[in-house]
Amino acid sequence: MQYRRLGKTEEQVSILGFGCMRLPLLNNRNDHIDRPQAIEMLRWAIDEGVNYIDTAFPYHGTGFDKGGESEPLVAEALRDGYRSKVKLATKLPSWLIQSRADFDKYLNLQLQRLETDHIDFYLVHALNKTFWANLVQQGLFDFLDCALKDGRIKHAGFSFHDDFQTFVEIVDAYDWSFCQIQYNYIDTDYQAGRQGLQYAADKDLGIVIMEPLRGGALTRNLPTEVKEKFAASGRDWSAAEWALRWLWNIPQIGTVLSGMSNMPQTRENVIAATKQDQFSHSDLLVIEDVQKIYRQRIKVNCTACRYCMPCPVGVDIPRNFQMYNSFYLFDEAAQEAVRFQYGMQVPDAAKANKCIKCGKCLSHCPQQIKIPQELEQV
Repeated sequence: MQYRRLGKTEEQVSILGFGCMRLPLLNNRNDHIDRPQAIEMLRWAIDEGVNYIDTAFPYHGTGFDKGGESEPLVAEALRDGYRSKVKLATKLPSWLIQSRADFDKYLNLQLQRLETDHIDFYLVHALNKTFWANLVQQGLFDFLDCALKDGRIKHAGFSFHDDFQTFVEIVDAYDWSFCQIQYNYIDTDYQAGRQGLQYAADKDLGIVIMEPLRGGALTRNLPTEVKEKFAASGRDWSAAEWALRWLWNIPQIGTVLSGMSNMPQTRENVIAATKQDQFSHSDLLVIEDVQKIYRQRIKVNCTACRYCMPCPVGVDIPRNFQMYNSFYLFDEAAQEAVRFQYGMQVPDAAKANKCIKCGKCLSHCPQQIKIPQELEQV
């Protein structure tokens, strides 16, 4: 496994981090994790050298107002001596903070849920203009200073979903150790983007990358032109390895989080992170060609994070957008198959036309998608 220093923290982290937002499920229920399989995956990855484990308060839950199953699952996986082998990251539920006391309430609850006395990397979750203004008003900086001083957290950072100017404002407002941004070879000019990555690096912030595979969209049902580009390169890399290696080729990046959902994905990503192959100029040109192909086809900038769920009337928003994008990513000959799958696989109650335009989903979408409008297009 390869390791890098994570910014000013001086911590050495594995270039592949284990993101615990997409753990394997039982009965296709987001709040029912396949615990034996998930624990096997996490422990195998740790045994192979992965030392950055990322989770959050709402992951694998039924809504954003309560804790999900991910943190307790991670706690279980890190028993038997595994906690001492990793750098543990979790996130403050920013949207639930209404007072100074709430900061400590949720951190202390997370420490209990994770069965630990400290969080190595504590992030203020999903910062945007609205959350940021409220958190500052409620005493965010004092909270972080106190939590760092008393040892409940070792390093303070934030994850981000807004525009570049807001990113700069947040970076400059506090002595952060690290930040987490969405970045992949499609989203180079999206949210913080390339400018934000460089700005954070210039401030010596550690940089953690989320959505490197765009919710798996960069690995599934590849357009014929993309397959041809990868095949002609002479590399035997999978689509996931291409995406990860493109990121690992950026020296400012500390670790790249992959939301692995089964053991084959875990093995593939871990093996890729142990290889010493250099990403060449020719490889960069391949990715440039692939970028052009994808950007012409993707209709909705959804990463299937499921932050918008549950929908009050039962629309499966990410599933609708996934199939909508798939329809355009496929060649024309395969589009009827996608339309058939949509009819058969998405229950009528979960289809896009059931949206009542209540707007509840809008405040939770980190991609700032105009969801009701896009569901009309679906």
